[in-house]
Amino acid sequence: MKMNIKLIFLLGIVLCSSCKKWLEMPSEKEFDSETIFDNVSRAEMAVLGAYSSTFNRELYYQFGMGTDECFSTEGETNSKNQVANYVYNTSNIPTSTYTAMYAGVEYANVCIKNLPQMEAANEQEKRKLDMLLGESYAIRAMNLLNVVRFFGDVPYPKIPVVDAGTFNSSRVSRDTILDGCIEDLQKAIELLPWKGEGMVATPERFTKNAAYGVLARVALYAAGYSLRWDLNSYSPGSVKIAQRDDVNRITQLYEIARDACKAIVDRGENNLIAYETVFRDLVNGQYNVETMLEYGQYGANSNDGSISYTNGMFAHTNCMFGKAQPAMGALPTYYFDFSEGDVRRDVAICNYSIASDNTRQMNNYAGMTIGKFRVTWKAEIGTAINKRDINWPVLRYSDVLLMYAEAENELNHGPTALAVEMYEKVRSRAFNNDRAKMGATPSGYEDFKKAVISERKLELGFEGWRRTDLARWGILYETLSETKQKLIQLAKGEGPYADVDKYRAYKKEQAKSFLDPVVAVPFIGYSQAPTASEQQELNTQGYTLLEMHGNVSLFNANRTDATSAWITGLFRGLEKNKVEILPLNATTIDDNPGLQGQQHPLY
Repeated sequence: MKMNIKLIFLLGIVLCSSCKKWLEMPSEKEFDSETIFDNVSRAEMAVLGAYSSTFNRELYYQFGMGTDECFSTEGETNSKNQVANYVYNTSNIPTSTYTAMYAGVEYANVCIKNLPQMEAANEQEKRKLDMLLGESYAIRAMNLLNVVRFFGDVPYPKIPVVDAGTFNSSRVSRDTILDGCIEDLQKAIELLPWKGEGMVATPERFTKNAAYGVLARVALYAAGYSLRWDLNSYSPGSVKIAQRDDVNRITQLYEIARDACKAIVDRGENNLIAYETVFRDLVNGQYNVETMLEYGQYGANSNDGSISYTNGMFAHTNCMFGKAQPAMGALPTYYFDFSEGDVRRDVAICNYSIASDNTRQMNNYAGMTIGKFRVTWKAEIGTAINKRDINWPVLRYSDVLLMYAEAENELNHGPTALAVEMYEKVRSRAFNNDRAKMGATPSGYEDFKKAVISERKLELGFEGWRRTDLARWGILYETLSETKQKLIQLAKGEGPYADVDKYRAYKKEQAKSFLDPVVAVPFIGYSQAPTASEQQELNTQGYTLLEMHGNVSLFNANRTDATSAWITGLFRGLEKNKVEILPLNATTIDDNPGLQGQQHPLY
């Protein structure tokens, strides 16, 4: 966290009051007249307050699992495990993201109403007020996307609650909402400065660069597939996966996405850096030219501060790094999705845990963890073991390049030279620019689309987009069904996994300091158990032999057998044309009379 917590202290009462029900906001008129919109500095506090409700732990935790990358390691009776495995009901659906996003929308609405009424004393103040208004538009759009991509058609407030009178908002078509988000972001782009203009020192705040990137993201979601139903009848028979009906608008949306990405690339202020460095910088609060937008933790009291504790590597409570106890793991099939030589694999997936004596102990297949936010890479523990002061990567330049490639392919029904160039920039970085290892880039529309879909999984793993990306491509059910079958094949040692390592020999070595240079524990792989004499030689050389399908692991010590409960229960609630959009929690409907009778038709 680099922002000054004092800047948002005056808005704390607003945030606290929104934790229970986002609509229980204090009087905006009183708030305005007494404290905020009488000078630029205080107006900035209001905008910074909006940022505090742009992220929630659910976005990477409950909603980040249940993909072909990530699974829940909690028990089947745990609500987080249930949501991760599509066992939805109207009482176990999380509400924090919904609440937080609408609290941020309310902040933004208050700012959007009041900022244009302020008079600037000089050109410098005018630029600052324009920037603050641009940030407000961008925040509103980003938050609404986060609600829509999980819940579909939802309320769409565009004015402060105090002006609306009694809050009573019904569902609005997601097409209308996302089109409104696009308009907001286009306004934001007009008002915001480029990062290179020097007005914004941190990627924790929107710049024109970031607004263009989020615009591309919104446009792709708006053009994509979604689970839809008739908002008049709410008939279960009307539920279907489909794009919007307006084909011309879909084309326009792909054009908007393409042009937004082009603006970023042409500007030349962002670039790719070494993949490992991206995440070492992230955990240590260092900015770089690749990460375009981050969520800052806003001080030690943030309840979103479990990044690396919940979604990182395992570290024993007695080790020097302090306890890290992930509740989510990397699917072992994801490990094998990476081609040999892809440097992203060992960054994204941590193949070791830290024991009580600081020893790096190799993980078995079931115990592989998320490596991008590992505690060993930090310079210090941080505020607390579950509040490590690690920012969240909202938007990276590599994402922009892949969105560019995707939009070009859709618009031209096949990859243009430009689409190939954008795709290959990302893939080349993954192989340290060794084109011989990259493999050939597909030339047809369908094959290139599949390549982009795959590349987004490899590039953006565990960053919170996969679940809804699969839904917007209309392939969530198919992809996860295939993933489970692959996992069963891996457990049986069949098909493409017939020759994977069944044993690995490695040396137990201690991590001796923070900023640990180790990315992955080296090993010798065996497709069959080593002979007795080979094992004796390994012992003599100081190696430890690990059965990769076995249950010896510091984290998630389960066997990888086809009958193991964590495998048989994976995606157990998956049902096509039903789970692609979550139902609303019953309390969410009870709190808003306008939603009465407007539950997801299949719940």
